[in-house]
Amino acid sequence: MCGIAGGTRFSSYKALDSKTLFKMLDSIRYRGPDECGIYETNEVLLGSVRLSIIDIKSGQQPLSNQSGDIWIAYNGEVFNYIELRQELIKKGYSFKTNSDTEVIVLLYEEYGVEFLKKLNGQFAISIWDKRKKELFLARDRMGIRPLFYTLHNKELFYASEIKAFLQHPDIELKLSAKSLSQIFTFWTTISPDTAFEDVYQLPPGSYMIYSQNKFEIKSYWELEFASENQYKDISFKEAVEEFAYILKDSVKKRLRADVPVAAYLSGGLDSTVTTSLIREVAPKMLQTFSIGFEDNDYDESYYQNLASEYFDTKHTGFKIKNEEIAELFPKVIWHSEMPLLRTSPVPMYALSRKVHEKNIKVVITGEGADELLGGYNIFKEAKIRHFWAREPKSNLRPLLLKKLYPYIPQIQNASAQTLRFFFGYKLAETNSPVYSHLLRWNNGNHIKKYFSNDIIHDLNGYKPVDDLVDKINGEFSNYDYLGKAQWLEMNIFMSGYLLSSQGDRMGMANSIEGRYPFLDHRLIEFCSKINPEYKLHGLNEKYLMKKMAEHKIPNEILKRSKQAYRAPIQISFLTKKASGYINKIFDEKKLEDNGLFNPDLSKKLWEKFKIGEKTSEMDNMALTAIVSTTILKDLFQNKKEQTSISDISTCRIINDM
Repeated sequence: MCGIAGGTRFSSYKALDSKTLFKMLDSIRYRGPDECGIYETNEVLLGSVRLSIIDIKSGQQPLSNQSGDIWIAYNGEVFNYIELRQELIKKGYSFKTNSDTEVIVLLYEEYGVEFLKKLNGQFAISIWDKRKKELFLARDRMGIRPLFYTLHNKELFYASEIKAFLQHPDIELKLSAKSLSQIFTFWTTISPDTAFEDVYQLPPGSYMIYSQNKFEIKSYWELEFASENQYKDISFKEAVEEFAYILKDSVKKRLRADVPVAAYLSGGLDSTVTTSLIREVAPKMLQTFSIGFEDNDYDESYYQNLASEYFDTKHTGFKIKNEEIAELFPKVIWHSEMPLLRTSPVPMYALSRKVHEKNIKVVITGEGADELLGGYNIFKEAKIRHFWAREPKSNLRPLLLKKLYPYIPQIQNASAQTLRFFFGYKLAETNSPVYSHLLRWNNGNHIKKYFSNDIIHDLNGYKPVDDLVDKINGEFSNYDYLGKAQWLEMNIFMSGYLLSSQGDRMGMANSIEGRYPFLDHRLIEFCSKINPEYKLHGLNEKYLMKKMAEHKIPNEILKRSKQAYRAPIQISFLTKKASGYINKIFDEKKLEDNGLFNPDLSKKLWEKFKIGEKTSEMDNMALTAIVSTTILKDLFQNKKEQTSISDISTCRIINDM
């Protein structure tokens, strides 16, 4: 795993020089603390900071093909590189390293852009093709690894993280009002937008070609679900067997490394299943890590310890304190590069830090299973709301929603009328392509009421949901209710938030690479074509995987109710570790100068928290949004974060001018 950065200088050497590129790389050095390398020509610079995992001795980047006319710097892992290497050897290619990096550059030489379809992995790739004088950028299918770019004076600059652009003297970052509206609706932006104006992400499953005469972005893979009644012709038993086969092979491939590999163990079904498969494939590698909370409402330590004892793993578990969540929150914003509506990424940062302290570089984790197999309550809500909408006046049908939230007393004690109020938003609009998410996305309006008049003016009535609907693929309308909901969850929330703010950014902040067996594209394509009842059976989520896991994991975990991963907000922000910087954020002059939020409404919200008045989930999200956005602006737009710059002599520079 690495961090990459680079750019073109077709018009002028001043567009980007090696010293500036080194500063860009050094600002994300934690992504690759082991080595630094730069390739420089008259037209382009490619740079890499490397976290050595495969072929530690000879896998340095940037790296070229044998003739030296194709150069690569890339971030990620290609898990089927061994098989692809053999394919290339049969075609007459020879290798100077044992790295997956060299496999990629030779695949590009042999197949051109079509090589991307052969890769099973998680990656962000930059290639300079001297023959064509073209810069080629590509990103993995689900966007596990980030890749950002910006254009300035017809030159293109790219990097693994946006903060690298702060080191370029001509680039200024400014928060986008449109993007803030998207984030407060979807928890993330609609690709290719980012939180900042004129800074974009290369969309997942896409590649870019940039030269003096060409700028094109094309998709090489898209998430597609089977149309209704056109599901894969396979019995449930056969589906269980095929799912198990692909998942086990996915785990096996993701254990390939020249360094120790560990696993996260959350105490839920997904991580327990991956741990059970690691035990089957490589029992000596069973080292697990987990994090709990001092607040019992959020803590899953009991189940984590249960799984660890069952599999006899070498386990490291610890609990994060509320004051630590508050203390780490600004650092997490620096790494997430996006406003947050929850504190949930903070424990993930603390967990990866603990892994780093144990000298581990790679962890297997269970993200993606909920999205693939209907594991979230939002999928069940959609199913119930569709059923309820057929008889909207029914007093019995809304009561089904109580089954989804046994841990929330307000819902368990609610009447049908109260449930109608909470869950009946746009109930009849079942023909909406985004019906499953309308209720969740409407919550954003409760946060946006805190926007300043300037932001409201800049938005000029902009509606993120309408914008998204306009961009949805035409085939989307043929998906069943679950396929539509899964498409939205995977393309927006998972790719833009879960794999970024809670995934790549929190792991790489501590030089930890996360690997995701459930996000093997073979498994995604399989699950997207099977009958939805195999995934969400009635209201029984992840039905397929539960059947696969019978007698392989602790029964208590197999049959436990789904517990959403959350972290405390109110109690954390009221600790002494937070009160100092949060009081400054809600200072009236600070709010006015910041220009993002309404000072009066924002101060009233903070006072409500301070005096101990009862707060809602929406209040918690609004407070987190105001705090995180203000910190983000200070760090990136006002440039209050100072980064230490190492000596450029520590970086290997290949001059090809």
